[in-house]
Amino acid sequence: MMIIRPIRANDYPALYQMAVESGHGFTSLPVNEELLMRKISRSEASFTKATNTPGDEGYLFVLEDTSTGQVCGTSALEAAVGLDDAFYHYHLGKVVHSSRSLGVYKTVDILTLCNDYTGVSELCTLFLRPQFRQKHNGRLLSKMRFLFLAEFAARFSDKIIAELRGVSDAQGNSPFWQWLQEHFFSVDFPTADYLTGIGQKEFIAELMPKYPIYVSLLSPVAQQVIGKVHEQTRPALALLESEGFSCRGYVDIFDAGPTVEARTSHIRTIRESQRLQVELGTVGAAAEPYLISNTSLTGFRASWAMLAPTANSNHITLPTALANALDLRAGDWVRISKI
Repeated sequence: MMIIRPIRANDYPALYQMAVESGHGFTSLPVNEELLMRKISRSEASFTKATNTPGDEGYLFVLEDTSTGQVCGTSALEAAVGLDDAFYHYHLGKVVHSSRSLGVYKTVDILTLCNDYTGVSELCTLFLRPQFRQKHNGRLLSKMRFLFLAEFAARFSDKIIAELRGVSDAQGNSPFWQWLQEHFFSVDFPTADYLTGIGQKEFIAELMPKYPIYVSLLSPVAQQVIGKVHEQTRPALALLESEGFSCRGYVDIFDAGPTVEARTSHIRTIRESQRLQVELGTVGAAAEPYLISNTSLTGFRASWAMLAPTANSNHITLPTALANALDLRAGDWVRISKI
């Protein structure tokens, strides 16, 4: 059975291996032992912290195959970004150049460096190992975070964002960054991406152009990738869009990948989730696939299962094996939503 749970210190070897497998452009999983250990420690502290407001908490989850004990993937939630380190984006906007006397009116796209998302919550660090990309594993790893958000809403902002990986080649070269590198930096994309991942962001403030960049001045290939996702990221974008996320013109400062956002209350899985009380027994024949989680913070567990909730009932029947895997007993509460 596939179960989501909070990460533990002894998951470090698996997390490191996933950092290696994730490749270039995956900023939140740098191949750095000290940083990865800090991520685990910070997550453990966040799950035990008593708070009712979003702050510098980061919740890191793993997907475990309970039959083997193998860690198959990871995903995370940041309670509030940019409170300690500046959180940069480019915003794609427009300026108008016009002259009535000359009969000239021209609209020009510009990219402006900003910190507009400071304080919002973030979906991040989603990685599923290739050999486990089957059945509902990807949806479970991504969407179970919405059940956690619904259950512990006071710990998060009312706006959620997700940064999506932009276009880069197999060697980690970004067409967008290549233009910036040529004109403003002497650092290649993998290096800049890695430095950001380990928290060394000073070079951004020091070297990034302070004034808006006219998109028409970029190379044609750089212009073409603004707001576009990496080929491997298309399924993640489609999933988020189906949940109600959309892009408001914000893109990553390195690879120009889009950032999507949604109000927490507008996210489909959260909006349609139900909180029900557990009964143990046999699930009916009309069962459908559902996400399901317990309601514990430190002992959070989530999975997907074939369930048959009854309309207008506040009870749900679970098989004993599923209840045990989620650390549930009869009378406990769960949160469910269609997968």
